[in-house]
Amino acid sequence: MLASVIYIIGIIAAVWCVLDIFKHKNLDLLWKIVLCIAVLATSWIGLLVYYFIIRNRI
Repeated sequence: MLASVIYIIGIIAAVWCVLDIFKHKNLDLLWKIVLCIAVLATSWIGLLVYYFIIRNRI
């Protein structure tokens, strides 16, 4: 049960992260796609790296 909740929260957070990446207009489309693939492929680690490091720099 707890694993299912964590999994669903991870999916919601990944979708939020992808939408946040595509909101930035100063990024090229290629970089947006690369960031989205990296976040979706690495799951929680990618979300944390994006939120704490990359998000503040773009």
